[in-house]
Amino acid sequence: MSGEFAAAGDIATGALIGRAVEPKAGEHGVGQDAHRICLNCSTALIGSFCHACGQNGHVHKTLTSIGHDLLHGVFHFEGKVWRTVPMLVTRPGGLTRRYIDGERARFVSPLAMFLFFVFLMFATFHSLESGTDFNLDTTSTTKAEKLAKIDGEIASTQAKLDRAQQRVAQGKADDDDQGDIVGYQATLNGLRVARTSIAVGPEEARKQAVSNVSTGWPALDKGIRKANDNPELALYKLQSSAYKYSWALIPISVPFVALLFLWRRRFKLYDHAIFVTYSLAFMMLLATTISLLMMIGAPVWLYGNLIAFGPPIHIFFQLRGAYQLNWFSALWRTFALLIFASITLTLFGMLLLGLGLME
Repeated sequence: MSGEFAAAGDIATGALIGRAVEPKAGEHGVGQDAHRICLNCSTALIGSFCHACGQNGHVHKTLTSIGHDLLHGVFHFEGKVWRTVPMLVTRPGGLTRRYIDGERARFVSPLAMFLFFVFLMFATFHSLESGTDFNLDTTSTTKAEKLAKIDGEIASTQAKLDRAQQRVAQGKADDDDQGDIVGYQATLNGLRVARTSIAVGPEEARKQAVSNVSTGWPALDKGIRKANDNPELALYKLQSSAYKYSWALIPISVPFVALLFLWRRRFKLYDHAIFVTYSLAFMMLLATTISLLMMIGAPVWLYGNLIAFGPPIHIFFQLRGAYQLNWFSALWRTFALLIFASITLTLFGMLLLGLGLME
């Protein structure tokens, strides 16, 4: 139950931050003026809002207004969310192009959408994690029995390796013996590592393996050792860093999109930033949807197709509509952006590792 409350809190926080980013975007208020002067700056009111500071002329002073403000921030966005989200899913190119061309009052801004869906995605992940129980050891096999079994496999593989090496030494080897020798040696190495893990325990084996890692970067090596000593804390730090620095995906991605339009000077960095931010907002929504489908036990083919085809199809239609491209131009840029996206995620992952492990 605490996970559900935490998830709801994350969603509400995301919506309120999104609304803070976009307190107004050209929309007009409704209702009659409750005061002749603005209670914020004392300017004489002309319409429903103060023309000097923008505050609403009608100020609520009831307890229910607090709940109204919360619901307003979470669900309303002045009604624009109900126009923006369907277009983000079905007509992303048209949404991007219209926003760039100046239609701001009709739609939620890309940054507000991005912030809301980031919070929604992490709230969903948090809820799923809190409701998942893991049982890693479902067998009753004793440690001694496991060691005896793996020792038998090691002895059997070693005997096969000895026979193959003997045939090679006697000049009786066939074409398969050299390949068999390499395979037996690899199998033996794996079995010995597995035996060590069973003998000393998986945690101790992992610690021994990680303690020998050396990247040549002292700060990172120290962070790896700390993560090795307390993996739960390290995972929390990585999740926290991903949550706090998700906005970094935007400046990392924009230069890659700009590379695709170097010879089209009418498209500026601003256009690319709007494209990237709306695109990332959709990807966050898609990740949330897939997670929920997996949680409720939806057919694998359903969320499998969403994973495989959702991102490229969305990128294709957003490129085509936002930049007014023909099919071929949008298609090759889609493939290029998918490659750039993998590079972007790698850079973002490196950033998270650096921030999370070296704190």
